[in-house]
Amino acid sequence: MLPEITLVIASYLLGSVPTGLLLGKALGVDIRATGSGNIGATNVYRTLGRKVGILTLLGDCLKGLIPLLAAHWLGFPDIWTAAAGFAAFFGHVYTVFLRFKGGRGVATALGVFLGTSPLSVLAAIGVFALVLWKWRYVSLASITTAAAMPLFVAVIDRRPLIIVMTLLIAAIVIWKHHENISRLRSGTENKFKA
Repeated sequence: MLPEITLVIASYLLGSVPTGLLLGKALGVDIRATGSGNIGATNVYRTLGRKVGILTLLGDCLKGLIPLLAAHWLGFPDIWTAAAGFAAFFGHVYTVFLRFKGGRGVATALGVFLGTSPLSVLAAIGVFALVLWKWRYVSLASITTAAAMPLFVAVIDRRPLIIVMTLLIAAIVIWKHHENISRLRSGTENKFKA
């Protein structure tokens, strides 16, 4: 059981690495003091540009994917795979390196889901793209996709522990968007500009 517990702890610590903050600091910018103040890819994209935003997205996604690849490679059962995935996601949202304040977790969740149910991710990307194209709100696309993801996993993957992990992650992603939901309702949310 020591290897499994070690992987879960390592997953949390990897997830806790604040990619957007580190990339911003490398450019002399504290991303927490610009735009929305969020350390995630959307705020980095809006404030530091497309390249740095994409690098943040990739880095945050890898934080979720790498622990799942390790769990598969080590042959861990679903309970430990789900635990490692959730730990990586939780690390991003509540990072120990920033006094347990992190991002909203969308990109890291994407990495986790790529490692557990890639076909569900394809369906979810379709939902994300459709909502973003129709309404131009990244937050609305993220919320809608998070809400749909457990359904996709339940239909496509059918692994109970992975479904539970997906439900927990989706609930936290939606909850972390509560300010965006308020702005969407009041009509003050920023639209995405390519």
